[in-house]
Amino acid sequence: MRGWKTLPVLVVLLFSSSTSFAAGFRLPEAGAKAMGMGFAFTAQADDPSAIYFNPAGLTQLKGQNVMLGLTYLRENGGEFTGTTPLTGGASVSETQKDLNFYIPNAYYTRTTNSGNVSYGVGIFAPFGLGQEYEDANTSIFRNQITKIDLQTVVVNPTIAFKVGEILSVGAGIDWMYGKAELDKTPVVPGVGNLYNLDLDGDGDAWGYNIGLLLKPIANLRIGANYRSKFNLKIEDADVEVRNINSTVPFVPPGVTAAAAFGGTSFDTKGNAKIYVPATFALGVAYTMGRLTVEADADWTFWDSFSSLPIDIRNNVGSLLPDTNAPKNWNNVVAFRVGAEYRVTDPLALRAGFVFDPSPVPAATMGPELPDADKLHYAVGAGYKIGNVTIDGAFLYIDKKDRTVNNQNNTAGTGFNGTWTGDAWLAGLDVGYHF
Repeated sequence: MRGWKTLPVLVVLLFSSSTSFAAGFRLPEAGAKAMGMGFAFTAQADDPSAIYFNPAGLTQLKGQNVMLGLTYLRENGGEFTGTTPLTGGASVSETQKDLNFYIPNAYYTRTTNSGNVSYGVGIFAPFGLGQEYEDANTSIFRNQITKIDLQTVVVNPTIAFKVGEILSVGAGIDWMYGKAELDKTPVVPGVGNLYNLDLDGDGDAWGYNIGLLLKPIANLRIGANYRSKFNLKIEDADVEVRNINSTVPFVPPGVTAAAAFGGTSFDTKGNAKIYVPATFALGVAYTMGRLTVEADADWTFWDSFSSLPIDIRNNVGSLLPDTNAPKNWNNVVAFRVGAEYRVTDPLALRAGFVFDPSPVPAATMGPELPDADKLHYAVGAGYKIGNVTIDGAFLYIDKKDRTVNNQNNTAGTGFNGTWTGDAWLAGLDVGYHF
């Protein structure tokens, strides 16, 4: 592996930052201070995580700053009650595995002595997806998915300029590295499992971000932040086919699947493309004495996620087909409100709320991401000790029940039933000012 990839690859491998408890598979957990305010931070943007939330906010910082953080996420396995193409019309229940994830962030910033130019670099995990079902050989979803894991990390060098007392602007270049894994167990109706398939690979993509910060009057800040989409290409992924059924017949008649594959195992390569959406946030913050309140509207342009193409090389007839599952997700806007009260100069208390609508239409929703509208409830605190700042936050995500009826027995996709689920997160950042 080329040396310039080493750092982000290590971050991905160490922290395995994948989940699904945001709109679609977006992860806004890029800073504990922002999380404590329900991510309503586009206009405030006054710590090193401004690189993610609004790069123009870097001009508010002084000197040099380093911040390291980690968010722990507990995803309580979603529970499904209903039917799938494999249940024979009977209503059953299945629960996903409870999963634990760790979402990292790291920032370095520097502001020149004039205060007019700031620059730095951020490392964070803005998107991720993780679901896993209990048993790859018996799950009622096994012909569609038994495990999916998307891990991303972005390295984002950034620069910001203070144009005047009213306006600051910022911009950055984003390099994304991603790892993806997909497991499933195709089923031959009336016969049984065909094989266990595992696709595992990585890739990268480039993007950019821009932001601005306005201070039209004292105590009022208006911020905007845009992040471009990524077309993440997973190339030369390892595809392992195991436990090939030695009795399932294949065309021509009399040839078994095992004979068609040349044995009970088979290795090949594959490609996939994941369309990671652009985002835009607009926020307004107002300070009244020791209290700061902010409201944000945050758009995610999920219309770019129109499909999930997977190309497998050396296809063995119809036993190992390529797929291009339609997704056709909708653009959504999340609404965020947050507040910070500075009890004393060192101590600040925070709270926030988010309405986070799902972009996933009922017609194309699958077991890889049984998404629903969510409500986020956040609290947090910050404390300064000399040049050290410690920020902590706790967030509970209430995922609304969602009933979908999109089962297609002919294609072997979809389900008819209801999903439930929830999650909670705890984040901690430690910063140092030079």
